[in-house]
Amino acid sequence: MAKAQSELEDIARRGAVMAGNAFSSVLLLKGAPSHEERGGAKLLSGADGEALRAALQALGYAPEDWAGLAIWDGQGNLLDAELLREAVCALDPSTLVMCDKEAANAVREAYADDLSLLESFEEAMLLDGLVVQLAGMRVLSLGGFADALQDAQSKQLMWRWLKQLPPLGEPY
Repeated sequence: MAKAQSELEDIARRGAVMAGNAFSSVLLLKGAPSHEERGGAKLLSGADGEALRAALQALGYAPEDWAGLAIWDGQGNLLDAELLREAVCALDPSTLVMCDKEAANAVREAYADDLSLLESFEEAMLLDGLVVQLAGMRVLSLGGFADALQDAQSKQLMWRWLKQLPPLGEPY
């Protein structure tokens, strides 16, 4: 436990922006900060975070069973691929949800070698809505969750994609 705490503190000290609960089964990776987050609001504290947490709970996840990670640091600069991968590994989720295209691009860069080994081009490109097994995680790109909240059809599409990620253990 002390080792894990030290790793997470080091990652935060190096600029990673995190929220939620470490070692949760779901990690929400956010690429584009909201207006509120640019102004200093906590990661995933806006409408997109609320909707994602509600969706996870509707799928059977415990309300606290999520962590969030931004692809930017405290100054708004993109995390380098090595730090992003290190942060994901330290948080150790079984499921990684990339909230937007920016997050998917960051994962493509950080996991390029792993993705190149996948047989399917669609999987290797992390196409939106496709669940991919990557580095021991289920990975799903939503392509633009925050923007989808503005349109009923887009929200339904996001829900259909998220329903592919039920909890892996017993339902809560």
